Amino acid sequence: MFTTYEEAVSWIHSRLRLGVKPGLKRMEWMMEKLDHPERRIRSVHIGGTNGKGSTVTYLRSILQEAGYEVGTFTSPYFEQFNERISINGVPIPDEDIVKLANNIYPLSVEMEGSELGAPTEFEIITAMAFQYFGRINPVDIVLFEVGLGGRFDSTNIVLPLVSIITNIGLDHTAILGDTHAEIAFEKAGIIKPGISLVTAVKQEEALEVIKEKTTEMKAPIYSLGSQIVIKDHSSTQSGELFTQKTPYKIWESLEISMAGKHQTENAALAVMASEVLNKFYSFLIEEEHVYNGLKKAYWPGRFEMISNEPVIVIDGAHNEEGVTALVNELGKRFKKNKVNIVFTALADKKLDKMIANLDAIADKITFVQFDYPRAAQAEALFELSSSKNKFFNKNWQKAIEENISTLEHNDILVITGSLYFLSEMKPVLLKILQK
Repeated sequence: MFTTYEEAVSWIHSRLRLGVKPGLKRMEWMMEKLDHPERRIRSVHIGGTNGKGSTVTYLRSILQEAGYEVGTFTSPYFEQFNERISINGVPIPDEDIVKLANNIYPLSVEMEGSELGAPTEFEIITAMAFQYFGRINPVDIVLFEVGLGGRFDSTNIVLPLVSIITNIGLDHTAILGDTHAEIAFEKAGIIKPGISLVTAVKQEEALEVIKEKTTEMKAPIYSLGSQIVIKDHSSTQSGELFTQKTPYKIWESLEISMAGKHQTENAALAVMASEVLNKFYSFLIEEEHVYNGLKKAYWPGRFEMISNEPVIVIDGAHNEEGVTALVNELGKRFKKNKVNIVFTALADKKLDKMIANLDAIADKITFVQFDYPRAAQAEALFELSSSKNKFFNKNWQKAIEENISTLEHNDILVITGSLYFLSEMKPVLLKILQK
C-alpha cells in the first residue's frame, strides 16, 4: 500500500506499459467490488474526437456560475496529475490521490491474477474518479470525458443525464476504424436509452450513424446545424462572439475567451446541454449563468497566448482536425506576421497531413521529440516535412530557447502538437520567459 503521493502516482503511471485494452469487463468487475459508486453519480458524458476538454470547461463554468459543485474527469492532465479529477476546476488534494490508489490497488492485484488480466492506467484512474465522486466526495454533478472512442471506453459504465459527442475526426484509426462512419459507430456507443444527445458531428455518413443509434435508443438528439444553429459569428481581440439558436431560446451575443471558430461550436454544445439540464432535470440555470460562465471559461493549451512580447502561442493540435483549426486561426489572426513553429507528436498519429498543413503556414518549422512511450522521433518528423526552412532538435528545450532568441519584431512563435508534450513543456517555457 502507498504512504506517499509520489508512490501512488508512480504506481498508476507504471500501468502505462499495458497500453490500451478496450472493453468494460474490468471496469464492471471493479465497480461490483466497490459496490457500484458510479450509480450514485449524476453526470454528463462527453465523447468526440476534438473539443471534449473545451466543452467540459464551458459546461463546468456555466454550472459553477449557477452555484453548483461540479466534478470533472478529464485527460490528459496539463500541469499536474491531480487535474484528472477536479472539483470546480480545482485538482483534488494529494492525500485523496493516495487514499484512492489504496482503494484500487488491492483490486488491481486481485484482477491481475484472474482471467480478466491487469487493469490499465486509464482504467485505474477512471475507477478512482467513480470512487471519489460516488463515495468519498459526492458533488452536484460530474462531467466525465471519454478517454478513447466511446463504446468500449472505461467511462462508458455511467448512465448520464445528457450525452455529448463533439465531432468526428480520423484519429486513433488503428483502434477505432479508418472511416468517419466506423469511428462514429464507436463514439455512438455512449448513447443511452432515452438520454438526450447533443452533438456537433458534421460528416453526412458519420451523422447518419449517430442518428440511427439515437433512433434505436429512443434518445432525443440536438444536432449542430439542425436543432442548434450558430450565426453572426465574429472574432474579437480576446476570443469569439456569436449568436446561438436552440429549440428553446435565441442566445444573442454570446462571448467566449478561447479563440477559434471551432470553440464557438464547443461552447454551443455546452449551452444546449445546460438547457437540457435546466428543462428536464431541474437544474436552476439562468441566462446570466450561461453568459458569465462562457466568458469566464478557460482551458490551458487551446490557442493559449503565453506572451505578447514576443508573441508566443501554445496549442494542443494533436491530430489532423486540430492542426486544421490551428492553421485557420493563425491565418486569420496573424496574416502579416512571420510564423515560427515548434512541433512534436505521437508516432501513431496521421503525421503526413498534419505536417503538410503546418508547412503551408510556417516560415520556419522545428521538429522536436519528448520522453513519452509513443512519442515520434524528431528526425522522423523532419523527414515528413517539405518545408524549405525546416530543422530538427532532439532537445526540445534548446530548440525553444533558440527560437525565442532569434525572434524578430514581427515574428510569432507557435509551439504545438501533443498535449502530453505541452503539459511537460509549459512550466519550462514560463521559466525561460522569466529569464
